Amino acid sequence: MNPSPGLSPGTPILLTGGAGFIGSHLAERLLGAGAHVTILDDLNGAYATHLKQENLRQVSEQGSFDFLQMDIANPEQLQSALSGKSYEVVIHLAARTGVRSSLTQPLLYGQVNLQGTLGLLELARRGMCRQFIFGSSSSVYGPRQRPDLAMHKFARAIDENRPVTLFGDGSSMRDYTYVDDIVDRIAAALALKVGFEVFHLGSGNPIPLKRMVHLLERALGKPALLRMQADQAADMPVTHADLGKAARVLGYAPKVPFEEGLARFTAWFRNTSRRTGLPETTEKRQKKTELSTKGH
Repeated sequence: MNPSPGLSPGTPILLTGGAGFIGSHLAERLLGAGAHVTILDDLNGAYATHLKQENLRQVSEQGSFDFLQMDIANPEQLQSALSGKSYEVVIHLAARTGVRSSLTQPLLYGQVNLQGTLGLLELARRGMCRQFIFGSSSSVYGPRQRPDLAMHKFARAIDENRPVTLFGDGSSMRDYTYVDDIVDRIAAALALKVGFEVFHLGSGNPIPLKRMVHLLERALGKPALLRMQADQAADMPVTHADLGKAARVLGYAPKVPFEEGLARFTAWFRNTSRRTGLPETTEKRQKKTELSTKGH
């Protein structure tokens, strides 16, 4: 595990969204570097809650952490829990995710992603932390990837001999970035002594959708049953990160080629994801009793 420059043992860090895909990997990195980590997450049902709980369980194997379960879009909750607290760094990754869902639930996305972020920024302005790092992600992949993302959905469909739905002709391209490369540079940003800056992190090498499907077929040893549909209005034809500034300031150079990263993902999928099951349905979630959580 790579050390985090600028991070002293015991450094207090608040990490929002730490039960999620990227957040749980980052939490492990921070704990491995000796930080005192507080994870804030509402464990919402956007995808199966038991997957987020499993992420937290794996994080706990790296070390103990404090846990706050709350909705950042609730200003009263946020003030009550964090007012008067002091952290060296706040790393804000909590968000409602998925472009397509934002079209059908725009108010919810605005409340969480805008109002929630503003509430954290206001607490930071009042002195809650020295440094505030805010991330928004697209096309990050690797072990623990959310089950609603294309690579994970396609892998499960191929594995279960179900159709793989492709929107458009398969020529759309994504700048897929392996999760460890993202975590490396978030950790590196802890050492920055700058004002407001924006950095783009990615692979710098967009991959066509059909190429990704082909590599999944090869890794899983099964052909994909393709079902082609019209383009989705919310989908970008190409994403391609400009890495120039991140390379100059953060020393960013992605290390994991797509083929290697996908092989790591499919190995995790074979060993782990098959046992965790599909995301829970809304009906199943409603039948569950209220989740009880404790700090670690």
